[in-house]
Amino acid sequence: MRISILGAGLIGRVIARELASEEGAHVSVFDADPDALERVGRETHATIRQADLSRPEVVSSAVSDADCVVGALPGALGFTMLRAVIEAGKPIADISFSREDPLQLEALARERGSTAVVDCGVSPGLSNFFIGRAARDFNEVDEATIYVGGLPFARHWPFEYAIVFSVADVIEEYARPARVMEHGELVTQPALSEVERIEVPGIGTLEAFLTDGLRTLLRTVPARTMKEKTLRYPGHAAKMEMLRETGFFEETPLELRGGVRIAPRDVTEQLLSRAWKLANDTEEFTYLKVTVKGRKLGRTLRTTFELLDRTNRATGTTSMARTTAFPCVVAARMLARGEYRDPGVRPLEMLAANREAAARFELGLTARGIRWSKESHEVEAT
Repeated sequence: MRISILGAGLIGRVIARELASEEGAHVSVFDADPDALERVGRETHATIRQADLSRPEVVSSAVSDADCVVGALPGALGFTMLRAVIEAGKPIADISFSREDPLQLEALARERGSTAVVDCGVSPGLSNFFIGRAARDFNEVDEATIYVGGLPFARHWPFEYAIVFSVADVIEEYARPARVMEHGELVTQPALSEVERIEVPGIGTLEAFLTDGLRTLLRTVPARTMKEKTLRYPGHAAKMEMLRETGFFEETPLELRGGVRIAPRDVTEQLLSRAWKLANDTEEFTYLKVTVKGRKLGRTLRTTFELLDRTNRATGTTSMARTTAFPCVVAARMLARGEYRDPGVRPLEMLAANREAAARFELGLTARGIRWSKESHEVEAT
């Protein structure tokens, strides 16, 4: 298998480590950051290559001899990269969370024969897969709700939060309005709104708030009501809303003394990347709960998937890195081996509709220690 990994950041590094350890895999990792590449080179047998992946022609060159591509870039570069890979006719498993709708590239992917498994992380990602699994077994889907978050066990003032991926992508979650389905209509709500508290077994009280994580689900699963909520320790949403409403997330540059121009968001990203840095010895967890209510053969059923993953003490790999990277690893492996090919843009809810591919995907996850519970029971119709 010849696999090109585009991005050597916190998640890309884990993906590279997993794929490069497989017998017969020839992995090349591309990134503009020499320090990130050097770390990948120390940890894996992958070939490392410095490249400016903001340029489509560089992306095309990087994937020219690949059997499969992995996209692991910050969201700002994700869509341009995805288009270039699809233009090259290569299959790709992608975790780059871009603002743009990847389904815009459906016609191009079909034309070029590229299977693009997009949003292939935890949420969007595993959340989509679980909804797709439930929807596959229902005649109609009434409601779908996602609760998801990754947090350190140790709570330190002021944010009680730590990060294992791009700070820019987290801020984007807090800044971009959340799209939800309400009674069959697409509605936009402010991110960080509809705050509620939930109890997570073994963890305690967390708060949940709206974020814009449904993405492709808004078009692929015809649920009457659907929303995603991100989980943090109580009080986090109010702090982020304060920063947003006072301009710290704005991208329009301000002119400072001496004619210096700088975007507040650039400064905020620098400061929060330092404040949110996860210490090497800090253990954390990822919690995902997906509930789907629908109808089958005249019965109303509720199916719930629940996943709680923790830092792997033996390897030091964080739960968020595991639950984000491993779905992408499994999908990439399936693509590289020709075990899943369906030209077009294929988020995980669509892969889940293919029973053979879904079974293979689940087997790959459980083999890597990603496990979840699933419960279904009948409920009264409303």
